[in-house]
Amino acid sequence: MKKLRISQVKSGIDRKADQKRTLIALGIRKMHHSVEVEATPQIEGMIRKINHLLSVEEI
Repeated sequence: MKKLRISQVKSGIDRKADQKRTLIALGIRKMHHSVEVEATPQIEGMIRKINHLLSVEEI
């Protein structure tokens, strides 16, 4: 299964609560913090929901 590196590039301040919870669920703690995750359908759905806040690259 492919892996993705997700980095937060825009702030979660002034965003809806569900978008903030999605950032936390992905494991992103602060700006420019990156995490590596498996590309499951659940993760891809979370990325799609907040793609305007993230930078995603395939590893």
